[in-house]
Amino acid sequence: MYLDYNATAPLRPEALAATHEALRAVGNASSIHQHGRDAASRVDQARRQLAGLLNCSAGELIFTSGATEANNLAIHAAAPLRKLIVTSAIEHPAVLEAVRARTADAPGSLVILPVDGEGLIDHDALIAAVQEHEAALVSVMLANNETGVINELGSITDAAHAAGALVHTDATQYVGRLPLDLNVLAVDLLSLSAHKFGGPQGVGALFIRRGTPLPQLPLVFGGGHERGWRAGTLNVPGIVGLGAAAEAAHRLLDDEAPRITKLRDLLENELLERIPGSHVNGSRAPRLPGVSSITIPGAPADALLASMPHVAASDGSACSAGAPSPSHVLLAMGLSRDAADSTVRFSLGHATTEQEILRAVYATVRAASQVRAVMDATASS
Repeated sequence: MYLDYNATAPLRPEALAATHEALRAVGNASSIHQHGRDAASRVDQARRQLAGLLNCSAGELIFTSGATEANNLAIHAAAPLRKLIVTSAIEHPAVLEAVRARTADAPGSLVILPVDGEGLIDHDALIAAVQEHEAALVSVMLANNETGVINELGSITDAAHAAGALVHTDATQYVGRLPLDLNVLAVDLLSLSAHKFGGPQGVGALFIRRGTPLPQLPLVFGGGHERGWRAGTLNVPGIVGLGAAAEAAHRLLDDEAPRITKLRDLLENELLERIPGSHVNGSRAPRLPGVSSITIPGAPADALLASMPHVAASDGSACSAGAPSPSHVLLAMGLSRDAADSTVRFSLGHATTEQEILRAVYATVRAASQVRAVMDATASS
């Protein structure tokens, strides 16, 4: 029972077929002969397919190795040294570590905004930060990878732009799961990864809005690929798979989102009813359709997951798996260390079925009972 889509989603059939076909072809997209032109044509098509999902211009998209590289590239270019960066306490490490590295030599040039108990950013604190200081960049995620909580970026973007700051959003978990119109959402930069919405791993993109006053500061130097933003031979099969996944997600979005929401609600209702004391984090805020962060007191997440090996879920971000400290996201939301350590993230997606959910409920309830019994026995011995 695969319920870890926020770590990586299974390949969509369309992406698998397109990637396989591209792997069978030969040609460097930078070569001028027919094989190279064919490869370049596939890349152009994928760029248009992704642009269709985001409702932006294909010329505003730069292909990268994933959202981590896209986040770093955006922050590197949009935040001049010793200029203020504003971000939030619940960002993915790919943003938090990038902004910390960018501001390491300039104390006081980084503001990390708090969140409330639902995981929503404090808008008053953001407005105060950009009004009191000359901010260069505001980087706020669109949807959280651990809780699925969605931030209202419209007012954040308005406040940042009014203060003269650029806005970047890590939209990795949002893209392909809910409608996203970049003609409406006025962010300047947006990062994404293909493998979150059914494309292959190791490929992503950075959206740079046309006309954004941004110096071209690549992280990788070489042959000047991707209009000078990112040197290196293009990963044609990966990019083609990304495009096919984007087109499929765009086509199926209206049907998938409500179906997955219904399955998430089924999962949560059944677990809350059958496991005393359990609760859902961020449940009163807008959330992604398929993400559920559930705290089960008295059942540490690592022990719980080990007791149900046939359920693929997570005890936090896949990128920080094995970290000794509890989730920084849950701590920022006000959970205790014990509660954060006893939280499991289930994430659903395009191939999830009701049968899988019901089987996962049974396995989780059984595992929670077993782990709690062991913990009680250990405490009383």
